[in-house]
Amino acid sequence: MDIGTKIGEQIRLERKKQSLTLDILAQRINKSTSTLAKYEKGEITIDIATLYDIANALQINIEHLLIPQQRVLNMANAKIPTFFYGLFQFYGYIYDGRVNALIRCVFDIIEQLEPNKFKIIMYMNFKSFERYQAAENIYDGDIEHFDALTHIALTNRHMPMEKASAQVLASQLEADTKLGLFNGFSTRPTMPIATKILLARKRLDENEDLIMQLKISKEDIKLYRLYNMLIAI
Repeated sequence: MDIGTKIGEQIRLERKKQSLTLDILAQRINKSTSTLAKYEKGEITIDIATLYDIANALQINIEHLLIPQQRVLNMANAKIPTFFYGLFQFYGYIYDGRVNALIRCVFDIIEQLEPNKFKIIMYMNFKSFERYQAAENIYDGDIEHFDALTHIALTNRHMPMEKASAQVLASQLEADTKLGLFNGFSTRPTMPIATKILLARKRLDENEDLIMQLKISKEDIKLYRLYNMLIAI
C-alpha cells in the first residue's frame, strides 16, 4: 500500500469516527463528494493545502493524518536505555479479563523532544499488524527515560478525558521483553483500571504462554495484599 492510499485510509477512519458522511466533509473543504472519495481511496494525490483543509475540517492536527515512517533517530545526544535503544517502533500486550482477550498495541516513536524524551503514538485494538493504524483506539503522548524507570504518558486522540500511563522498571537492562504497569481510565465500562503490560522489541507469538504472563497470578495477589497496592515488577 503506497503512502497516498494510507493517508486516504486515515482520512476515512477519522471521518467515520466522527460519524461524518462524504457529503458533509466534502462541503467543509469545498470539494465534490467524488473528489473526496478518490482522496480516501488514494486515487488522487492530496496537495498539502488540501490536507490542512481536511485536518481543520475534522478538527484534528494534520499529523494525525500522516503515516509515521521508519527513521533513524539522532542517537548522538540521546539518553535511551538498552531495551529501547535503536527502536523506532515497539509492541505492547495486555490481557483484558472483561472480554477474555489479548489486546495488542503498537507504539510508533515519532520524534525526539529532549535527550531522554520522545513523542509517540500508541495504536490499540486492531485486527491485524499489517493495518495497525486502523485501530479502535489511538493515543498520543510521550515516552521518558530515567535511570531506573521508563514512563509513558498517553491521551486518547478522540476522547481527551481518557488518559493512560505505563511505568517500566530497569529498562536499562538488556532483554527482549519488559513487564510494566499500565493504568488509566476505561470507558468500556467507565472505571479506572490498572493491569500488566508486556512490552516487546519484536512481535510475540500470541499463545497461552503469553496470556499466562499477563494474567494476575496467585503470587501477584499475595503481593497486592502485602503492599495493599497494584504492582508489576
